[in-house]
Amino acid sequence: MMNDSRNPPSFENVPQPIREDGAGATDYGPRDAMRDLENPDMFIPPITDAGTIPNLKFSFSDTHMQLYHGGWSREVTARELPISKTIAGVNMRLTPGGVRELHWHKQSEWAYVLYGRARLTSVDQNGRNFIADVGEGDLWFFPSGIPHSIQGLEEGCEFILVFDDGDFSDLSTFSITDWFAHTPKDILASNFGVPESAFSHIPNNQRYMFQANVPGSLESQKVSDPYGTVPKSFTYKLLAQKPIVTPGGTVRIVDSTNFPISTTIAAALVEIKPGGMREMHWHPNNDEWQYYLTGTGRMTVFAASGSARTFNYRAGDVGYVPFAMGHYIQNTGNESLWFLEMFKSNRFTDVSLNQWMALTPKELVQDHLHVGPELMHALRKEKWPVVKYDRNLKTPE
Repeated sequence: MMNDSRNPPSFENVPQPIREDGAGATDYGPRDAMRDLENPDMFIPPITDAGTIPNLKFSFSDTHMQLYHGGWSREVTARELPISKTIAGVNMRLTPGGVRELHWHKQSEWAYVLYGRARLTSVDQNGRNFIADVGEGDLWFFPSGIPHSIQGLEEGCEFILVFDDGDFSDLSTFSITDWFAHTPKDILASNFGVPESAFSHIPNNQRYMFQANVPGSLESQKVSDPYGTVPKSFTYKLLAQKPIVTPGGTVRIVDSTNFPISTTIAAALVEIKPGGMREMHWHPNNDEWQYYLTGTGRMTVFAASGSARTFNYRAGDVGYVPFAMGHYIQNTGNESLWFLEMFKSNRFTDVSLNQWMALTPKELVQDHLHVGPELMHALRKEKWPVVKYDRNLKTPE
């Protein structure tokens, strides 16, 4: 039923698309007011936003949840976020004892543990095995083609998985049960040197995820290997890393320089404190894929040719910045904004606008921007990834 424009409904404490400069008009609906409240800078864009930039946001809450005995999974790929060409993400939960079955991928897998603990197993192409436990704040990385499994320990676990291909879907992996189910039993018997009867009860399709008992201690599950263990660890304790501390927050960077096995994914764990801002910067190596862990924030992306657009993010959202586009991220809440920024690359690199200007002849900068000593003396030759956002510096309207 259409609203009667002669008697518009009353919206108390509901935002209207009217900017401070008077641009816009009321919106009497139909509308999703709760969605508008979550996206204030998309509903009422800053006056500096302009042009057409594709959508750079998708929430895991808007994805299809796959439920299993043993846990669940959901994913954000290029299907959900078309701009995301370089990276796809999967959010997964395993119950205590829940198993993500033995499998492998064409793509490399990078992961960050959000909650709980998990047992990982793997064997590399040289027959060297790896069995380890991971907990909150830990990473793992399995190169493409390397088989592995994940199992929840006593408290279960939840984690974010990142794959170095935006079109990847975790539902199209190579699984051990799937291969067995689609191999004649005489072939299986010949391969393993046992009677066909040994395979009488194998699953008739892929299991993907299933419920099992919580595994025993790490010591009890060790498997002796005549070839030894993998030479480069598949895991890394990111939260144990000493952070870069600046006035606005902290940053921990992980790539192949400190996590040698991670040759296709580089990342940073960023904390923006209340009143802080991820400085104006860009990345010269690849697109940026983000996952927001806590808090609320806004990101403005500059795409050249007079185009810029602002997006709002909260915990569970995925953000994306195409290659080399300038951007900054503000904390809009009262708690620290934590997020991961990830790249299909072996190294983390970024270019600071502040540092670039500070290391350029000042006369050249002044001629470009028509600025004076006040700005030039404030420029920093060292990089501060997170700075303070001082509202006192804002020019009154």
